Amino acid sequence: MSIQPSAMDLELRVVGQVQSLITDKQASPKQATLDMAPVQIVFDPAYKEALQDIVPGQEIEVLTWLHQGDRSVLKCHPRGDRQRPMRGIFSTRSPDRPNPIGLHRVRVLGIEDVTLTVQPLEAIDGTPVVDVKPVDQHPAETPFGPFISALEGDQLARAGRDAWLKGLLNGFNGNLSSRREQRVILTCSGSAKGHLVPGDLVCVDLESGQALGPGKVSSESAVHLAIYRNQPQALAVIHTHPVHLLAASLQDPNWLAGLPLFEAGLFADELALVPAMTPGTPELGRAVGQAAQGARAILLQNHGLVCWGETLTAALGLTEELEGLARIGLLAGGRTGR
Repeated sequence: MSIQPSAMDLELRVVGQVQSLITDKQASPKQATLDMAPVQIVFDPAYKEALQDIVPGQEIEVLTWLHQGDRSVLKCHPRGDRQRPMRGIFSTRSPDRPNPIGLHRVRVLGIEDVTLTVQPLEAIDGTPVVDVKPVDQHPAETPFGPFISALEGDQLARAGRDAWLKGLLNGFNGNLSSRREQRVILTCSGSAKGHLVPGDLVCVDLESGQALGPGKVSSESAVHLAIYRNQPQALAVIHTHPVHLLAASLQDPNWLAGLPLFEAGLFADELALVPAMTPGTPELGRAVGQAAQGARAILLQNHGLVCWGETLTAALGLTEELEGLARIGLLAGGRTGR
């Protein structure tokens, strides 16, 4: 059957326009990436009231009219890669389509009068904006605060819960963080890491260490920020107080080197030792940051263990491995093979 033209008026109203450094369709990325420069959307002043209640840190969906799109295209090579087979245009995100409507999920970085600064947005300069909608949160998702998405908050909450269930954290001790470009999400001072809820996380600027939203920054933030500044591969950091590992280190700071297990040798190169220093001091942060350049796990003598990884799962997994080895050593009577 053929679709008959409707008598309904399908007129679109342009509500704003993209201001971007990208000026050429061919130079525009096929997909938005988090390392893209921020982009501004300037709205018609007539729609200023419609922007009310949009706040920095919020995720929104921006609908654009991709005005340079070819409306006659029905099939394409995905992402312009001619090595890939042709696909129907409705199964792709190509800007060339019968109705060139673009859908972009972005985060609001700032608001000034009728201008939103957002990221990431791959639309070229001058692209008309036809609508803005809030990202619909899944009922199970809870926003954790400004500049902290529900996904990021949930990942930290689950990692904290896992660490608490395994006895790596007790009460209010320890802390967790994750990094996204130049922003770090940290557990707040005094939060129960096994029971994190909205308000227990704070986003800070990596360079300055200043909070970008409400929440008391942990005194241990210097350790986390120093690791991220010194180790580009680090995207997650977990600081725990593993009971068995701390007990073993009090008996012998070099306990792992003398443990007669094959696995101990595998992890010996991953563990660095930082001498006892007052928690929360810049000196401790600098020492840990330097150690993180060559080791994924740092034992803070008389204090705790810090592990970093590309993911929270990797950092937590390394923590579990080291705590398990320490427990074996203690169960064996504390003998280290010496």
